[in-house]
Amino acid sequence: MFSLFLNCSALHAVVVGRLILVESIVRGLMFLAGVLGNNWLAVRSFPTQRSSVRTNEVLFLNLALSNLITNYLVDLPDTVADFAGRWFLGETYCGIFRFCADLSETSSIFTTLFISVFWHQKLVGSLKRGGSPVQMDSLCLVACLLAGSWTVAVVFSIPHFFFVKVEASNESSEDCIDVFPNKAAKQTYEIIYLTLANAVPVRLLLRWLRAPEPQPGGTDRTPEGGPRPSQAPAKPTMASSSQVRAAKSVVGVASVFLVCWLTHLLLRITNSVHTSSLVVEVASYIAASYTCIIPYIFLHGVKKLHCSCKR
Repeated sequence: MFSLFLNCSALHAVVVGRLILVESIVRGLMFLAGVLGNNWLAVRSFPTQRSSVRTNEVLFLNLALSNLITNYLVDLPDTVADFAGRWFLGETYCGIFRFCADLSETSSIFTTLFISVFWHQKLVGSLKRGGSPVQMDSLCLVACLLAGSWTVAVVFSIPHFFFVKVEASNESSEDCIDVFPNKAAKQTYEIIYLTLANAVPVRLLLRWLRAPEPQPGGTDRTPEGGPRPSQAPAKPTMASSSQVRAAKSVVGVASVFLVCWLTHLLLRITNSVHTSSLVVEVASYIAASYTCIIPYIFLHGVKKLHCSCKR
């Protein structure tokens, strides 16, 4: 009987060890995909001339920076800790780790929202006004919005410097966790943070997505001297093809954004009511998956996913 118990314990240890190994490998692959995608987004968005900086490029660079903070300062230590089987970076970096996680997450959410609104205005609003400039196509406005989003991100991330500790779950395992003074303080923080940094951006994105999708060929209004309904429709132009491609990218970005952050929001709410290490782990995977998927969708939308050697 005792030998059977030892065999079961050994089998359980082997299974758990293999699961941890698989988890570590998956997180490592997500880290590599995120680093490659976000670095490529930054390189391809960097303006070639200082005088030709565009709104789109500033937004993409800010998104890449936000995601790279996650990749290098959150995902990389987390991946190494998974392979090591415990948190070994100390309590000081534990605070930095938690700070960077919420900082980059909040900035990434708001930047994705700004890019989606900007593209929405270019594809829908601009077409309705015959190609006239849109409100978001202003470096001054975008700089103010990004400064505001970073300020909000910093304010909500600062508590992680003071309310964290490295907790030993057993003799060989340690983890970096948030520890608030009491349950009421934790729930208050979570409610305010999740409302302003998650629920509000998701609600705004849903609101802007209700507008009709632009159709290839421009506006519905027939210009004076243009083709009549009885005439054959004009062939799609290169511009209309780019608009359709960008519109599909907006839909793809919005879909990933809503699926990831709605799920993440629900998990964070669940964890604020009933603390669970499993829920926290799943939420971190969802956040990591977002940062490694979203740059490729944006690169595809602006036709910069490939590397051309032609001059």
